[in-house]
Amino acid sequence: MKACGVDTAAPAFTKTDFFTAHECLLLPYEEALTRNDSISGRWYDCSSHMLWVGERTRQLDGAHLEFIRGIGNPLGVKISDKCTPEELIRILDAMNPDNVPGRITVIVRMGAEKLRKNLPELIRAVQREGKSVLWVSDPVHGNTRKTENGYKTRDFENIRGELRAFFDVHDEMGSHPGGVHLEMTGEDVTECVGGLSDVTEGSLGDRYHTYCDPRLNGAQSLELAFLISERMRVRTGLPPIQ
Repeated sequence: MKACGVDTAAPAFTKTDFFTAHECLLLPYEEALTRNDSISGRWYDCSSHMLWVGERTRQLDGAHLEFIRGIGNPLGVKISDKCTPEELIRILDAMNPDNVPGRITVIVRMGAEKLRKNLPELIRAVQREGKSVLWVSDPVHGNTRKTENGYKTRDFENIRGELRAFFDVHDEMGSHPGGVHLEMTGEDVTECVGGLSDVTEGSLGDRYHTYCDPRLNGAQSLELAFLISERMRVRTGLPPIQ
C-alpha cells in the first residue's frame, strides 16, 4: 500500500472490515440463504456481501440474472469479448434499473489484445447512456491454457499484459480502472508459469496443488501487486518507485 502512495498510518488502516464475494452459480444454495429484511422489506442473499454472475450464466432470459436482479446486495457481472455494447446496456438495465451508484461492478476478462479492441466500445456505450458502474479487471480467466503434459496453467506475462491493456484503455477513455480480480494464494505453488519465481512448464508438477484453476503463487502475486502500484502512482501523479 505504501508503494501506491497510501498513508498506512491513517485510521482506516487500524481497523479491519472483512467482506466476501463469490459467483452466483448454484441457485438452490443461494435461494436457501436469501432473507427478507424486516425493516426495509428488501431481499438479501446472506451467503455473501457481493455476488456476481459469470460470463456463461449472464443470459438476459436466464435464471441467474433473474435471481440476482431481485436482491439488494452489491452485484457484479463478468463479460468477455463476446459481449456487445448493446447487450451490456441491457444487462445493466436489468440488474440496476434505477442506476444506483456503487451497485454494479463490471468484471472484464478478455485477454490483452481482445481487451484493447473491445473494451473501448463498451466503455463508450456506458458513458453515452450515463450508467454508473465500477470497472474491474480479471486478467486470469481469459488467459488459461493447457500444456502438452496436461497441466492447466496461465502465463504471468499474459496476465500482466491484460492488466496493462486495462489501464491503457481507461487512460485513453478518461474512465477509472476500479479494481483487479485475481486467482491467487500466498503459498509457494507451481501452477502459473513465469514471473520472478521462474516457474516453467517443466516445473508445474513440483507443487501443483489446486483442485480447480491454476493460481498465482505468493511471489507472483506480490510482483503483480507492485506492478499495479507503479501504474497507480503514475495515475495519481506520484513519482515512480526508485
